[in-house]
Amino acid sequence: MKTIQMTIEENLLKEVDKIVTLSGKTRSEFTRQALIKAISEYKNSILEKKQIEGYKKNPVKIGEFSDWETEQAWVD
Repeated sequence: MKTIQMTIEENLLKEVDKIVTLSGKTRSEFTRQALIKAISEYKNSILEKKQIEGYKKNPVKIGEFSDWETEQAWVD
């Protein structure tokens, strides 16, 4: 682990402190988890943008997935 120093607004720090007190976590643990989640969300948004751009460049053609339509039918 590496120790870092960061600047944070007082009202945000108060909210963090409330949460860590209630959850029993440390500020560091809470911050690590928040950063991991933010990084994951960022990576997912990049992938979603790439997917959208891919479909814009190569849109689905009529009938492209028609072979799978019968597989979508649920039979009781």
